[in-house]
Amino acid sequence: MFRFKVLHKDKKTNARVGEIVTPHGVIRTPAFVPVGTQATVKSLTPEELDTLGVQLFFVNTYHMYLRPGIEVIEKLGGLHKFMGWKGPVITDSGGFQVFSLGAKKSDDGVEFRSHWDGTSHVFTPEKSIEIQKKLGADIILAFDDCTPYPVTHGQARRSLSRTHAWATRSLDAHLSFRPKSRNPEGKTWIPGQARDDKTNYQALYGSIQGSVYEDLRKESAEFIGAMDFDGIAIGGVAVGESKKEMVDVLDWVGPILPDKKPRHLLGVGEIDDIFALVERGIDTFDCVQPTRLARMGKLMGKPAIDITKKQYARDLTPIEGGFSRAYLHHLFRVHELLGYRLATIHNLHFVHRLVDDIRESITKGSFLELKDEWI
Repeated sequence: MFRFKVLHKDKKTNARVGEIVTPHGVIRTPAFVPVGTQATVKSLTPEELDTLGVQLFFVNTYHMYLRPGIEVIEKLGGLHKFMGWKGPVITDSGGFQVFSLGAKKSDDGVEFRSHWDGTSHVFTPEKSIEIQKKLGADIILAFDDCTPYPVTHGQARRSLSRTHAWATRSLDAHLSFRPKSRNPEGKTWIPGQARDDKTNYQALYGSIQGSVYEDLRKESAEFIGAMDFDGIAIGGVAVGESKKEMVDVLDWVGPILPDKKPRHLLGVGEIDDIFALVERGIDTFDCVQPTRLARMGKLMGKPAIDITKKQYARDLTPIEGGFSRAYLHHLFRVHELLGYRLATIHNLHFVHRLVDDIRESITKGSFLELKDEWI
């Protein structure tokens, strides 16, 4: 089962509140999506993530493919049973990771070497979809050519052409894996309707590329938006471009994208970014930053603080659950694992409560007022 419905729209911006229905639960949007690169948010259990308000869990296909291996996860019942996570899961196509390794690209796919043992592997659109199907995620992504930054317009154009060709192949591979009957009437899926399989359906998002070029981004939004994807992923951001350039991309593609399909932004999650992307109609967004910053001792808030600094050595102000700043400072100074856990809990709690407040403000018509309080 997969269905997306917009429940409320902000009257002054493109911000919206909605819900995504998946076989493993409902996602209230906007929603922040923590990244579990190795099928885990470091130091936290699935039960703790659920308590913190995590609705959707992001897992990297590339890393699962190499370790522990797709066959292992498939044999154990898929990612949900493998991780002990009962909620929805989203996987990426593996494209970003393999391209970052300096993979050899061709129109057929990419050849890359494992960063673990140097063995050679090939990803194609069909292979990526097959892997994600076996992983069993609720939402999977089409294989795309992740355009680096900076690139010339000509380079971005060639990359975009490849992404669009791979999108077609990814969708064909996806359709070949699911029942021929698209809905009870046997007709093509209509946005807003539940997909046919109520227990095992995996939604496929198409990916928009085009670097920082307006004409290419708009072309990609039109091409991907017109295809029979369940949702839209906006890729090729957070790869080195400025924040203004990222916002420009959202301004270009937003008005073109179909309103009835959910939109996911890949790799963005700072506080000012969250307000900017929600304001422009993004429904879900993943980012490693809250958990990565936590392991560095940086606690999100207003203001954010670096708990490793000496000024907190005698600070009795509580952080989470009655633990003082002084205690957390001590844990980081002596490299105790509890410090990383508490900081991670704090940051995830913070970002999820912030997004909860954003969701409520959209419903009440006070989104811009909340934004002014933070930015």
